Amino acid sequence: MPPPARLVGTVAHQAGVERLLASFHAIPADAPVRLAKKTSNLFRARSATGAPGLDVTGLGGVISVDPSAWTADVQGMCTYEDLVDATLPYGLAPMVVPQLKTITLGGAVTGLGIESTSFRNGLPHESVLEMDVLTPTGEIVTARPEGGTADLFRGFPNSYGTLGYATRLRIELEAVKPYVRLHHVRFTDLDALQQAMGRIADSGTWAGPDGATVTVDYLDGVVFTPDESYLVLGMQTDASDLRRGERTSDYTGMDIYYRSIQHALEASPKTDLLTIRDYLWRWDTDWFWCSRAFGTQNPRIRRFWPRKYLRSSIYWKLIGLDQKYDIGDRLEKRKGLPPRERVVQDIEVPLERTAEFTRWFLPETGIEPVWLCPLALRSVPADDGRRSDTDPGQPWTLYPLEAGRTYVNIGFWSSVPIVPGEPVGAMNRRIERKVAELGGHKSLYSESFYEQDEFDGMYGGTGYTGLKSRYDPDSRLLDLYAKAVKQK
Repeated sequence: MPPPARLVGTVAHQAGVERLLASFHAIPADAPVRLAKKTSNLFRARSATGAPGLDVTGLGGVISVDPSAWTADVQGMCTYEDLVDATLPYGLAPMVVPQLKTITLGGAVTGLGIESTSFRNGLPHESVLEMDVLTPTGEIVTARPEGGTADLFRGFPNSYGTLGYATRLRIELEAVKPYVRLHHVRFTDLDALQQAMGRIADSGTWAGPDGATVTVDYLDGVVFTPDESYLVLGMQTDASDLRRGERTSDYTGMDIYYRSIQHALEASPKTDLLTIRDYLWRWDTDWFWCSRAFGTQNPRIRRFWPRKYLRSSIYWKLIGLDQKYDIGDRLEKRKGLPPRERVVQDIEVPLERTAEFTRWFLPETGIEPVWLCPLALRSVPADDGRRSDTDPGQPWTLYPLEAGRTYVNIGFWSSVPIVPGEPVGAMNRRIERKVAELGGHKSLYSESFYEQDEFDGMYGGTGYTGLKSRYDPDSRLLDLYAKAVKQK
């Protein structure tokens, strides 16, 4: 465990907000407004305007942690790596911790995030109690679930910076134990996996091979082939519950986490043990499995690759170089192969359509493995002392999900050969059509090809138009369709 993170405090936070406001007012009224940052977790184009951007250098930390109320006040540009390091010393963690260390809290709320607690805790924005938002008019507005700013509170998630930027978010935390015990349960049939995932998501429990029923705190899965897939069940564990001589695994060096999941079909699932911090970042070391594109899963290369560079932030820099110089397509051309279409998406379909989509996707694309992560809107009891009921039955304006229904996020991050004569983004277009056919959505962090009417029907429609008119009357920021689809 790293040393406790230093908290920013309210004075330094206010100074950061003042710098942000000064940079906003320095931008000419007819110039576009954007963040002045060099990094991004987006897989779609970002506009390069050459205009000055918003100074967010003072908004990247944790302001305070309240261990008695289980809450934290966090700056919008704070990474989850820093947020987790600030809360774990108190035995607390965010309700949902997205998979990559450099995702920011503000980014996860305005652009959605997900992880293995989402089957019980929903999405990151559902644990936000209130947030300060710099709107395109240059005002700092405090958005809350009730009152005059409730429309911004419910419309901000999935707005991708088109309604403003969060400067401070007060979030709920949950208690965590120091270890997570994992059970990797193998399936040879996708329908059986789908059914088991639904039962666990509904009950929050699992009956193991010994007949004992245990509480499942974390749930996700990996599909390698139609007849080899796994659910990974995580149970929080105290030090007193460890077996004599039991050691934790380490997937920050030579060992690769996603490969550790695989095992021969046996009566008992394969088990593992991680510290809570290593569990939260189990996917970051190899960016799920995408590090294989850089050769770092080759033992001969991995042995000499510095451990501190085995992380998603480094792979992002390599991706940036590839995009700038077309390195990948140049190498393919030298081999006599066609250029490749990037197929990097997270889609969500109703639980009962998971096997159907996966059976279609695997032979259609040839991409494997894929990640599965169940989610459902979080239901907060009205008598919860730490938060008032925000009516979970009302869908979030720009990403409507049905209350009481379980969905499954299916993530895949690879590429396919471009077929001559097909339109740009041919495979991504086919995936969009299939997801819509199955009653699903997809995240907007990557390339999209929807027509305007279809997009509006899926992501807010007139609700978004009303928000845009109220909070960005002068159109200082791109609208959501322009940013997610038209901007290439």
